[in-house]
Amino acid sequence: MAEFFNAVQAYLHDVFVVQFDGWVVLGFVAQAFFTMRFVVQWIASERARQSVIPVAFWFFSIGGGVLLLTYALYRRDPVFIAGQAFGLLVYLRNLYFVIINGRPASTTGPA
Repeated sequence: MAEFFNAVQAYLHDVFVVQFDGWVVLGFVAQAFFTMRFVVQWIASERARQSVIPVAFWFFSIGGGVLLLTYALYRRDPVFIAGQAFGLLVYLRNLYFVIINGRPASTTGPA
């Protein structure tokens, strides 16, 4: 059992200490953007007492998506690149709909 814990400790040290660089910082900042999009959506929904997607959700999605796509390109990860590129298209398209329809947010709750 001690051997297992030593292997886990060595792995975590390699991942979080040895490989830590500016790109990892960028990745964490990008993840923070994605976390914030859910926080602003949660707060807006709680205030409205129904499911609401505020415009800030799409801006945080785009910001996080651009940063994560940059990180994925640097890491040369084709799965990560494809996922982030597709997500960015969806986020941009949804923001486009918000802009052309002149609505600050869309609701998915009862009408």
